[in-house]
Amino acid sequence: MKAVKIILAVVFLFSVSAVSAQDKNVEKKPKSKDEQVVFSVNLHCESCEQKVKKNIPYEKGVKDLTTDLSKQLVTITYQKDKTDKAKLKKAIEKLGFTCEEAKK
Repeated sequence: MKAVKIILAVVFLFSVSAVSAQDKNVEKKPKSKDEQVVFSVNLHCESCEQKVKKNIPYEKGVKDLTTDLSKQLVTITYQKDKTDKAKLKKAIEKLGFTCEEAKK
């Protein structure tokens, strides 16, 4: 009986981790109260990219952040009731980068 319970527990844990892994692969869409902004940032190298990735997610209201080093773009999904584009732009500039909102 103990062996059956252990086997069921292991199967349950594997199924939960598989569902969790699938959720991470799904592209995050902004919710209705979330907004998305794309900034053109002068990212020169992977170190610059990592600097942005390590600091900007800690800004208040930031939900998701993606970078594209080859196009020098930073895409931020944020809660519009907690922050705005100007504050996010200022946070990136505080790291020593020039930053402008990218044209759509």
